[in-house]
Amino acid sequence: MIKIYGINEIKSGEVFKRSTPTNDVSGSVAEIIADVIKNGDEALYRLTEKFDHAALSSLRVTEDEINEAYERTEPEFKRILHRAAENIKEFHKMQVRGGYMINREDGVVLGQRVIPVDSAGVYVPGGTAAYPSTVLMDIIPAKTAGVKKIVMTTPPGRDGKIPDAILAAAKVAGVDVIFRIGGAQAIAALAYGTESVPKVDKIVGPGNAYVAEAKRQVFGRVSIDMIAGPSEILIISDGNSNPVVLAADMLSQAEHDRSASAVLITTSKALAEKVNEQLEIQIPKLERAEIARASIDNNGKIIITDSIDSAIDVSNEIAPEHLELCVDDPFEILPRIRHAGSVFMGRYCPEPLGDYMAGPNHTLPTSGTAKFSSPLSTADFVKTMQYSYFTKEALTRYKDDVAYFAKKEGLTAHAESAVIRDEINE
Repeated sequence: MIKIYGINEIKSGEVFKRSTPTNDVSGSVAEIIADVIKNGDEALYRLTEKFDHAALSSLRVTEDEINEAYERTEPEFKRILHRAAENIKEFHKMQVRGGYMINREDGVVLGQRVIPVDSAGVYVPGGTAAYPSTVLMDIIPAKTAGVKKIVMTTPPGRDGKIPDAILAAAKVAGVDVIFRIGGAQAIAALAYGTESVPKVDKIVGPGNAYVAEAKRQVFGRVSIDMIAGPSEILIISDGNSNPVVLAADMLSQAEHDRSASAVLITTSKALAEKVNEQLEIQIPKLERAEIARASIDNNGKIIITDSIDSAIDVSNEIAPEHLELCVDDPFEILPRIRHAGSVFMGRYCPEPLGDYMAGPNHTLPTSGTAKFSSPLSTADFVKTMQYSYFTKEALTRYKDDVAYFAKKEGLTAHAESAVIRDEINE
């Protein structure tokens, strides 16, 4: 049974605090990374057999395997993959930005270039479920940004194979190479390279605690997108929403993981009670009922506020991964939403639209990090390079100020570098 709170009974900053205990895996992950660094492919084969119970004959997925998996995929799902891919491309193309150049009349040229990283690694989770949507969401922005080499890793099944849906999505997204490795060992391989797996410049994609910790440990050797936590949904609703719909939306995230969190903030006590009733009706009908039950019982909450304004304040403090605005005029509210990963507006925009089909990315900041970080985008796959050009006359106009500034900081070699050209020319 979900807990119902009044606004004064809960500290908003603790709404998404997980009750499920987490184990420290940092030591185990460090050992795995060191093993891959030292032993390369041999470690990958051995660790895959140990953790995934798959005795591999090769790490790389061949082009024939990818094409055969695509051909085996049912036509309806292929149609949906292509439709989703087009929507994702359309959205992410708008994020692409160019550089700029400033030409001053005094002979100074300043500018910035926007350059894609040379290579990116995309981690796609396996295990209890396959997520072809993650394949599209992580590869397409990289391709759109202009990354030349995209390397995907995903854990194999016990038979050493990758699900057809994953390989079909990878083909649609335009991946360059796929390796059947998962866990911390896959992150290590992408960060350091092995005989078979090339080192990449950036690693993106969600995963379990071992994957998240591995990304944390290799950061600095490579860039990463974020350290993602369990899924979250927060719904703001007035009293006019259908409780059946709200319960279904909450469960759409609760079924992800026992540590997932679903929160409803509403101005209506009557609606809160009806949603609670609906959760009890709908949970037993789910295929992942046990997971959803644990999520709702341990981490689910309904908060009753005296106004939508108060609900917005609580939401901004929480900074949820997914935020639904189930109100009559969500566009009036949107400018007041400051912190959220992705916002779903109105009574006909459930969060799963964003997971699969709408176009905005579903790799999002969690655990309140939406206060300072952003969804995965093309910006994650580019870097900027700035440049300056000064004529001799322009340097003459700036050199004394530069030298004075440098001496203020006690850096006389800096000062000398600024003035020496004029002294030599004299």
